[in-house]
Order: sequence, then structure tokens, then C-alpha cells
Amino acid sequence: ALAVEIDCQDCHGNADAYPNLTTSGPAKLGNGRDLTLLRTPDGRKRFEWRNGSLYQRASLDPNKEWELSLVKDSVTQGNSHYNEKSARAKLMSNDTEDLSWGSFVKGEERAHKDSEMECYSCHTSWTTSCGGCHLPIQANQKTDRHHYEGGESRNYATYNPQVARDQIFMLGRRGDRKGGKIAPVRSTSALVLSSTNANRENIYIQQPPISSSGYSSQAMNPHFPHTVRKTETKDCQDCHVSDTNDNNAIMSQLLMFGTNFINFVGKYAWVGSENAVNGVDVTEWEEPQAVRGSYLQKYAYPDFYQQHLDKGGELTAHTHKSGAVGCLQMRGEYLFVAEGKKGFRVYDIASIDNKGVSQRIISAPFSFLGHDNHVSSEDASCMTMPSLTQPIAFDRNKGDLMRITNKETPMHPIHKYAFITDREEGLILVDINTFADGEPRNNFLERALTWNPDGILEGANHITMGGYYAYISTPRGLAIVNLNTPLEPTLSSFVPMDDVRASALQFRYLYVTTQKGVEIVDVTNVEQPIRLPNFVSLANAQRVYLARTYAYVAAGKDGLVILNIEQADQPKIFKFFDADGQINDARDVIVATTNASLFAYVADGKNGLKVVQLTSPDLQPKFYGFSPEPNPMLIAHYPTSKPALSLSRGLARDRGVDETGEQISVFGRLGSRPLNLEEMKRMYLNKEGKPWTVPVDSSTLKRSTGYTHANK
Repeated sequence: ALAVEIDCQDCHGNADAYPNLTTSGPAKLGNGRDLTLLRTPDGRKRFEWRNGSLYQRASLDPNKEWELSLVKDSVTQGNSHYNEKSARAKLMSNDTEDLSWGSFVKGEERAHKDSEMECYSCHTSWTTSCGGCHLPIQANQKTDRHHYEGGESRNYATYNPQVARDQIFMLGRRGDRKGGKIAPVRSTSALVLSSTNANRENIYIQQPPISSSGYSSQAMNPHFPHTVRKTETKDCQDCHVSDTNDNNAIMSQLLMFGTNFINFVGKYAWVGSENAVNGVDVTEWEEPQAVRGSYLQKYAYPDFYQQHLDKGGELTAHTHKSGAVGCLQMRGEYLFVAEGKKGFRVYDIASIDNKGVSQRIISAPFSFLGHDNHVSSEDASCMTMPSLTQPIAFDRNKGDLMRITNKETPMHPIHKYAFITDREEGLILVDINTFADGEPRNNFLERALTWNPDGILEGANHITMGGYYAYISTPRGLAIVNLNTPLEPTLSSFVPMDDVRASALQFRYLYVTTQKGVEIVDVTNVEQPIRLPNFVSLANAQRVYLARTYAYVAAGKDGLVILNIEQADQPKIFKFFDADGQINDARDVIVATTNASLFAYVADGKNGLKVVQLTSPDLQPKFYGFSPEPNPMLIAHYPTSKPALSLSRGLARDRGVDETGEQISVFGRLGSRPLNLEEMKRMYLNKEGKPWTVPVDSSTLKRSTGYTHANK
């Protein structure tokens, strides 16, 4: 990116001035190159002013030339090129109470300053994003090296992109050499790696690596999308809360919180039951990786698909005895589990698919004298980590190399810990950073903190993290705990609610399952949450999972209930799905993407795991786009020996930062980063900390008198 010499304004100017036709990009030499001196091969000027208009001639075609769009003309009333949308965007005031716009708004008072934003932040039609790539390595297979030094290798690696997405739009900041401007960001390398040795043993499978800076290798970077447009540009509600409140998921995507839509469940889905952890084999091993029983398996592996049907759609699994698993999470080569009376335990699952290892799920690779991956507690009900599914290494992020040379953002200490809820003891913090250093001999876990002032967390049964805030479900209500200083928690607020079971967060709203069904808490101001009056009545809502504009509720005997949450504060029932009575004890649900299709995985209590295809060309011909309508179909199942209680979320491939602005994913450009918390807040909160909105029909924004709206 630093090799770019020319910038947008060099040829198009800005709202205040015509272009000076001098290069100003980071690769310019001296004061820049004078573009008026450029000539075509036949000696004519490349750029030429004629009658107040600027023309550019093609270098290869002597008969081709075009008039350049000039920003100043587009914002000047009376000019033949005047465009009101352009003028509104470029001359918008940063006064969010008024949102007036016009030539009277001076440069320093504008919302979209040239010094702060790349032009193509708005003048972009769409941006490619990586939906995930699998790189398996096969030993003892001769292949040419693809790097510049050439030669041959005995390791054959294939590169298998699952899906490139065009509906993801995110913003972050460029590095300081590019001016630190706001620019589009894309997921650029959401890798998982596998390795098969000479004995055809899968020594590790689909592991997401950790970057040298300690951040997740689900890499992001500022990106010039090459889809610059005068029309088909971004509109106000693409980056700010709309007055109809129908873009909550879009805002979550924009700010890089992720949307849980392209999360990756690989070859194994992890299911917690009353007496075991279960790694259920849900996909083919070869590429294209197809979920068993799916549309893709039917056409890519017809013989295996028929075998799957002949077995009645039943899957196989590797299991390990445990306590009652309230929550579990696979992160890298470890499985973190809250297992009731048996406390909190970390299992080694790196060899889950290795036929050379007899115990695929390992509670301890050697004696407890040299390794203790267990913390006892009275009744561990749930656990989570702020980075959720993405492996990180806190200790790698320290020192001058990270700060001065690599210009990496400091990692928040919140990311050192796992957070466990216990029905009797409250909140327990355990430092799990030891599992990221590659040294098994120091894996001795112990409590870093136990916290339950005045019994406020008595009966705690579920925890959701939103940055350094923890949302803890209890029978009496929802406790919101500030963990900005992890070992000194403070209770931010307590929202009284009856029989809270679980919660899930998307941008400004927390969806909470209670005895009433699914309730909503507005956490725009986390310190002052608002319990909203709207709710969805369900007889037995258990856990809820949010994927873009739909919420998936494990609803007991009612099976899987899908809610439309496009208008985030007014959810509506979209569909009940019980697969003709085959899903009738739903306890937990997650959603994930494999290749181009969306799947739900349901922990169906006494019935075990159920795999549901939500989109495919035959179920939903319009399966592309930001949030296609799900059309569920049961395609596979695994009968656990005891009731299935919980599921591990898939690897998040579009999450670069958490809800309090702490970076999670590595950025692939020196000094670039996601927006921090204060920068995010300016996108949707006024100086008093209250939301401001933009109209869906932005033409109602008035030129001089301003657009007045009510703060919600």
C-alpha cells in the first residue's frame, strides 16, 4: 500500500478546491510529481483543462478520453455537475444534534474530513472479504515450491478458499504512513491449517494459528476495494444508526464486532452432555469440505451421501467422560469446559483426528504432578473468554518490538483470563495464558479471583462477554460486571428479571432468555441498561444465538425458533422448526457457515445433536446476500448417551475487535488497527452519550436549517 504515489484528490480535488494535478500519495518523491507533464505515446497531454473541465486521455487508445469528475463541481449549486447527495455527504456538519449541511460548514466542522477519511470509504460499491481458507499439508508428496527461491519440497500444501464474501463492509484505520485515515477493512486471511504426516496421521487439523504479535491470525487489513463508484456508494445508514433502527447487524459488522454468520465449525462439532464432551464428526475431510447430509455432499460426494442416508443420517463421534457440561468452547487445540460439580477443565484436543493416538480427547498429557489443567469449584455452570473463539497469546504482545517497531496496539489484560460462572461461588477468573506459550510443563491452573459480593451472583448459570463487560444470568436478574481491571471487578448494574437463563449480544442490544421468552436489554450505555417492553413470548426458551438479522432460540419442546431481529428492538417470530417432532428438547443452538451454506447445530437434550441446513440452492435460491432467509431442513444427528446440553461456537472469521474496542485479530498493515471505543462511539452517540440517528431517506436532511430528530 505504501507504493501508491497518486491519491484521489490529486485528480478529483475536494469540496473546497480543484485538483492541482500533483501526486500526494505515500510513495511520492519530494513534493510530488507534476501530472500535467505526462504525455501519451503520441505526445499529447494525459491531463488537460478545457473550458473549466478536466480531461484525461487514454495511454493506449489515441481516440479515447473522458471528463474527470471534480468534487468541487459536484457540491456547488448551479454547476451542471451538481449532485445533492455528494454535497450532503461532503458538506455535512459534525453537529449530530442538527445534522445540517451546506457550504457554510467549514472544513474543521465537517463530519467527513478529508484528513480523517479515505474518499473510497464512502465511494465503494462492495468489498471482498475472506470467508475462510483451509491449508492442509501432506508430507512425503513431492511438489514445486511457489516462493521466489524455487526448488522442490516434500510437503504438498493446497490452498482451499471456502467462500469469498462481497456483503461485508467494515471500517478501521490505516497506518500512520498512510495518514491513519479511516478506510474500509476486509478479512484477508481467515486461515485454518492442517498437517498429515508420512504415516497418514492427521497430527493437527484445522487449527487457527496465532500471530507473532499475539493476536488471532484471522487477519484483517485496510483495503482499497477497487470498486470505486459515483453511484452505488455507501449511504448514511451504512455507517450510522438508522432512524428506523433496522441496521443493528450492519453496525455490528461495520465496527468489526462480527455477526456470527460466517463462523466456522470444521470437521468436528463439539457437544457437551450430562456426562461427556463429544467431538462429533460432521464433515468430510477432503476439500470441498461438505457437511454430512448436506446439499454439497449430495453433489460432491454422492456415494458418501448415500451411505449417510443408509445409516439414517446418524453421525459418529469421539467422546470423553466429564461432568455435566453447562458450557464449552473450542479455542485452537484446547477445549475449555465448565462441567458442573467437577469444576472447570481444559482438554487437549489437538489429536482429535489423529489415528495414531488412542485417546483423542486428553484430560492430561502426562501426570498431574507435571500438568494440572483443572480448577475445582462447587458447581461451574458456564464459561467464556473475551476473544471467544479466536486463539490469542497475551505475552507475545509485550515489549518495544511490539510498540515501537511493529506499532501493535497493546492487548488488554482481559484477554489473559477465562471467566467461569458458578451457581454457588459466583464469578471465577482463571489465567489461561499458559496454554498459548507452547510449553506444556507450566500448565498449572489456579484461580486468579473469586467474586460474588453480597451473593449478587447466587445461582449464576450463564455468562456473555462484551469486551470487558460480563453479562451474567441469574435466577433473579441480569448482572452486568465491569472487568476493565480484571482482578478488581465492579458491578455496573443489575437488571431485575425472572429466571434469566442465557443471553447473546449484538451491538446495542442484549437478547435474554427468561421464563417469559426472549427479552431485550438496550446496552447502548452499558452502565445504564434499559429493559425494553417488547419481548417474544416462548414457553421454554433456553439459549439464544444471533446471526446477522436472525436470532435462533433453543426452545425446548418447541424445537428451534427463528426470530427476525432486523429491527433490533422489535423482534418477531419468523419460523418454528421441530423437524416433524424430531427436535423436541432443544437446549442450545449455534449457527455456522461451511462453504456457501449456513447450518444450525442444535443440542437437543435427550435426542443428542441435530444438524440443520438453513440455506442451499434448493432450500433458498436467494442464499447469497447479507442475511438470506433461513429455510431449515434436518440433515444429520448424533445420539449422545446422556442429554446434550451445550455447544461450542464456531471460529469467528469477521471479528477484529471486541465491544469495548480491544483489538483481537492481527492487522496486516504496519500501524493499522480497528477503531477504538471512543472512535466507535462518535459514529452513533452524541456528546451526552445518547444515540443519534440518520434517516433512511437521507434526502430529508435539510441543506441549511438542519434535520431534527429525537434521541432514542
